[in-house]
Amino acid sequence: MTLTPRAFLRHLFDVAVAAAHPATCLLRQLPAPPSTGRLILLAAGKAAGSMIEVAERHYLDDAKFPANRMTGIAVARHGYGRPTRVVPMIEAGHPIPDAAGLESAAKALALAESAGADDIVVALISGGASANWIAPAGISFAEKQAVTRALLRSGANIGEINTVRKHLSRIKGGRLARAAYPAKVVACAISDVPGDDPAVIGSGPTVPDPSTLSDARAVVARFSLELPAAVARALSDPANESPKPGDAAFASTDFRLVARPADAFRAAEAAVKEAGYACVFLGDQVEGEAREVAASHARMARELQAAGRRAVILSGGELTVTIRGQGRGGPNQEYALALAIALAASTGIAALAADTDGTDGGAGSPDDPAGAFVDGATATRARELGLDPAAFLADNDSTGFFARLGDLIEPGPTFTNVNDFRAIVVDSPREPARNFQSA
Repeated sequence: MTLTPRAFLRHLFDVAVAAAHPATCLLRQLPAPPSTGRLILLAAGKAAGSMIEVAERHYLDDAKFPANRMTGIAVARHGYGRPTRVVPMIEAGHPIPDAAGLESAAKALALAESAGADDIVVALISGGASANWIAPAGISFAEKQAVTRALLRSGANIGEINTVRKHLSRIKGGRLARAAYPAKVVACAISDVPGDDPAVIGSGPTVPDPSTLSDARAVVARFSLELPAAVARALSDPANESPKPGDAAFASTDFRLVARPADAFRAAEAAVKEAGYACVFLGDQVEGEAREVAASHARMARELQAAGRRAVILSGGELTVTIRGQGRGGPNQEYALALAIALAASTGIAALAADTDGTDGGAGSPDDPAGAFVDGATATRARELGLDPAAFLADNDSTGFFARLGDLIEPGPTFTNVNDFRAIVVDSPREPARNFQSA
């Protein structure tokens, strides 16, 4: 059966998400359980609940590991919890940390500090862990929240954001491994960052941190962040420097990459080719201002169409939005809105942009949209409803725009996170524009 553009694009998104789900990829990366000591499972991030589900099933059912020697704590964004059997599950704030995240980090640190040489600590890390594991160093909880808000509004990329957060934390930047020493620590991580850098995924709680206090201060200066005075003092305090390569804390640590954006795109590329399209993959590390990247991708789509190519443009990474308006949205929705403006009046081109974790920006609710669908008729349909796409873009109100059109993507929590997924389908311009609403 031939799929409509909207159904085909959603199929590609679902294929990509499935390839990165812990049920697909975690099992083969889990370490053998300890022969005599405890198994301590510490999970944080949007995939924390689903990773604990897989780990508990493996250790308790397959390996027959005794439940009385298993302990741990798991924390995920509100709405991303899963039913667990032994390890308690906490739901906490994201992207702005809350008291539940503070509690989860304290429990994780206490369990790590209790670990002995015969124990194994398995850290299950995914995107969102930086906000879910909140353990301020040298500043108050309210000041840490203020830092997070300022960073998110600044347009800084995830590496820059985490550089600052790691130097204001007692758990990030290798400090969880330091707390667990001398126990063996095995980290299994789902990457949501360009380049899959272990020091950036979840702010690298179990690996050496190459960034410095000086780097963190440089980020603050670069974006002219207005932060509490206590933050400036903390970022100048040598006691807040993170552990570096060669530190004894990492003598018994192991880091395993469970799923990467590249894995999700490999699966999507196969689905594109199976559907008879050429695949133009721009990579899984695309960064930049969402509206600027959208304009570039729109030009590429028009050029492919002019050359008679029948293709799908795929790209991932993490785009940024410099917030100047008062609206709601996220990088994928802002990209989609800018793309709709750039593709206005075209035919034969349709696109999807969504975050693989199921939510894109928003207010921290699991019901927040993941992204949006667009085509060349989107801007025209909007104007027929009395909506000015450019005004919505200026107000950073992409959610409001697409909600009025019925073009939001709202999958709910996916229980994984390998960052942004964008796909642009390019067909012949001679074909009549197909209405996404009919999908």
